[in-house]
Amino acid sequence: MPHAVVSERQRSRAKQLRQTMTRAETLLWRYLKANRLDGLGFRRQTPIRNYIADFICMSAKLIVELDGESHDFDERQKADQKRDAFFVSEGFQVLRFTNEQVMSNLEGVVETIRHATSSRASGSPPSLTLPHKGGGNGEDGASITENTSNIRGQS
Repeated sequence: MPHAVVSERQRSRAKQLRQTMTRAETLLWRYLKANRLDGLGFRRQTPIRNYIADFICMSAKLIVELDGESHDFDERQKADQKRDAFFVSEGFQVLRFTNEQVMSNLEGVVETIRHATSSRASGSPPSLTLPHKGGGNGEDGASITENTSNIRGQS
């Protein structure tokens, strides 16, 4: 995907989100960072046009979103559907998990992500890792959005 212009405001917001991750985001990031999940490269809090994806694997065209309690309200869910539709229109599959799912069933969440990446990344070259600014080396239950369908899993 070619680089789209990202506003300085969006870039700053993404940086702030990386510095203030929730416990669930931090826990999941430990599994995704440094190509630990089947050698695939994930990025966190990545700006894509007007949105910021929680976790993204470019080679598998997969976005993983974690939802806290604020996503329980109708208004927020409608905004999430619009956001997911945008990501799908850009060729991504979206997996949604609640923070509670990550905290109580991390292995199941990771396995769901592994399954999704294996089916999407087969035959694709691995995504390139980018240098990190500032140094450093740095159970189903998912909602999956692909091709405008939104499937909510059971928790």
